[in-house]
Amino acid sequence: MSSLPFKFKQFTIDQDRCAMKIGTDAVLLGAWTSVNQEPFSVLDIGAGSGVIALILAQRSNAELIDAIEIADDAYEQCTENFENSSWNDRLFCYHTSLKEFTEEIEDKYDLIVSNPPFYSDDYKSDDKQRALARFEDALPFSHLLESVSNLLSKNGVFSVVLPFKEEEKFIALATESRLFPNSILRVKGNPSSEIKRSLMQFSFTECEVEIDELIIETERHQYTQDYINLTKDFYLKM
Repeated sequence: MSSLPFKFKQFTIDQDRCAMKIGTDAVLLGAWTSVNQEPFSVLDIGAGSGVIALILAQRSNAELIDAIEIADDAYEQCTENFENSSWNDRLFCYHTSLKEFTEEIEDKYDLIVSNPPFYSDDYKSDDKQRALARFEDALPFSHLLESVSNLLSKNGVFSVVLPFKEEEKFIALATESRLFPNSILRVKGNPSSEIKRSLMQFSFTECEVEIDELIIETERHQYTQDYINLTKDFYLKM
């Protein structure tokens, strides 16, 4: 993946010091997450380059958009990307762990998003920063959910992207933290491929789950209209 700056329609992401480069997961999560509740405050857990927070800054009128990032280089780059954006007065990145942040912050957030580490079953990278960004044992789902439960406002929404194979396990864990799925978007690369990702939205309100499916391409670089509609406000070539 390229380390070159990634140019979106309304902002640019420098990512040469981030272990994880811009990917479809982050853009989809930022674009799909509901802002219909008009959140005043937003938190991005494990911000990386800051792309999800920046997409939400573009999409919403939230006055406070915080992010936390534990990796040194990614934190510095995220901060610079925030400062270089049109919304730098609304964006702030904390250099801390989720545990420390949860213990110290008394405020509640109306919207929390996370593109957490996963690939817990797969190979472990020799690159410590990349491993930190990619693997579930760096931020166990149970720890993430417990923290979200403490940080989310009463009527708030939590949005997350995970491998589809983790969906059932994550929902079961979320329920233990009084978080219930409200909507799910299952993502396939093309019509004949298996479901690859689950984007899930949770709240403290138990209700019937709205489940949709998104196919990204009909063939290589031939994007579906649904995918174009979701991402056209961000990607330059959409």
